[in-house]
Amino acid sequence: MRRYLIGVIMLALVATGGIATATRTGTLDVARFITDEHGRALILHGFNTASSAKSTPDAHPDFTEADLDRERRDIGTNFVRYLIQWRAVEPEPGVYDDDYLREVSERVQWYAQRGYHVMLDMHQDLYGGHITPEGDAGNGAPHWATIMDGLPVEAQDQWELYYLEPGVIRAFDNFWNTTGRHPELMEHYADAWGHVARFFADDPAVIGYDLMNEPWGGTLQGAAFETGPLAKLYQSTIDRIRRHDSDSWIFVEPQAVGINWGLPSSLPRLDDPRGGDARIGYAPHLYPLPLDLGGGYDSDGDLIDTTMDWWLDNVLRTAQRLDAPILLGEFGYDATLPGTLDYIEAATRLSDENLMGWAYWSRDNGGWGPYTDDGDAQPLVSVLDRAYPRAIAGTPTRIDYQPDRLTVSFIGSPDITAPTEIYLPREFGARPSVNCGACDTEWDGQRRILSVTTPPTEIEQHIVVSG
Repeated sequence: MRRYLIGVIMLALVATGGIATATRTGTLDVARFITDEHGRALILHGFNTASSAKSTPDAHPDFTEADLDRERRDIGTNFVRYLIQWRAVEPEPGVYDDDYLREVSERVQWYAQRGYHVMLDMHQDLYGGHITPEGDAGNGAPHWATIMDGLPVEAQDQWELYYLEPGVIRAFDNFWNTTGRHPELMEHYADAWGHVARFFADDPAVIGYDLMNEPWGGTLQGAAFETGPLAKLYQSTIDRIRRHDSDSWIFVEPQAVGINWGLPSSLPRLDDPRGGDARIGYAPHLYPLPLDLGGGYDSDGDLIDTTMDWWLDNVLRTAQRLDAPILLGEFGYDATLPGTLDYIEAATRLSDENLMGWAYWSRDNGGWGPYTDDGDAQPLVSVLDRAYPRAIAGTPTRIDYQPDRLTVSFIGSPDITAPTEIYLPREFGARPSVNCGACDTEWDGQRRILSVTTPPTEIEQHIVVSG
């Protein structure tokens, strides 16, 4: 059935012009980076927290402050893609639940106290939880915004198949106003984001907003969807956010189906009305098609690697068109299956080589997560616990992580005096060796953070750390 779904969607993409030729036509240059208040380029490593929020009545994840301390200790993360939902933000038309946002803010402060960066992700799958009477399928949209015009939604064994149900398609078509009958729904959504931005505008831990998880166009697919209603929603939402928050980054995602697998996106460049340089980032997801078809890295590794090369090439092209830094917003797989740890290693290595941050899916116990249902650490922990530069005092040019050795290169800047900060896992020992030329170093053994202060000049700097 999954193959049937993918076949139907691929035909739809072809029919709507959503598949373009993915061939190299020259050198791609994506030089934008997410930056902090010191101007340092940020390399973000963290989790989506968490899938459990999709089904809880209060829309909060099953996650505690003690869980965060363990994650920080075991994996050295500095980032979270934190799930919020429209249903909780705007439970009634034009009525916003600030109690919910205060509860989100309390959890954001857990991260803030530990020096994390937080991206708020307005999450949805299958439109919303009200596509079925039992509320056991989708998540995201509130009841009042779920307009299916009486069309049916039959139960499915495979969750992706719900996307082909008439009621789900109609709910999306009404949201995107493809039907021409509900232009108010996108306006409500953009206004809800404006309210969220007003609430969090002064919170320094909130680095940005992910406008919509894995958009789906209903009957409208491919380029017609991305350049049409999706771009329209993104632009109106950006404009609403900028009325209240001129500093945070705003992240956009492409159509998920097809793009997650490695196909090109048609997202157009968007306008950022803030003063100064635009702060719009690109946050695609990576789920290679062979894995979605039920394959594994142990048996289909070469094909998956080829798919990842296509994905990378198309992601770089889109980021270049958008003039946007790249953040890998989701990747992951069942880590208990043969070959998965090798796949995760390949995906994180790809991110290093292309100077991207990432958020692993997800921070839930079980097969896909770092811990078992009983709370025991899984082998995934050791794969994700990687040496990386958290903040770089200039423009990154190289990240190369090998066992017991990390090389970080960057073009320095006279405007950045804050140090480069590097997280080092325990394999680097109690006191790592540092080769960085004319530099000063400080080692925080408890946090396992190496701070390296290099000359503030426009010269390429090289930091080599070994265990």
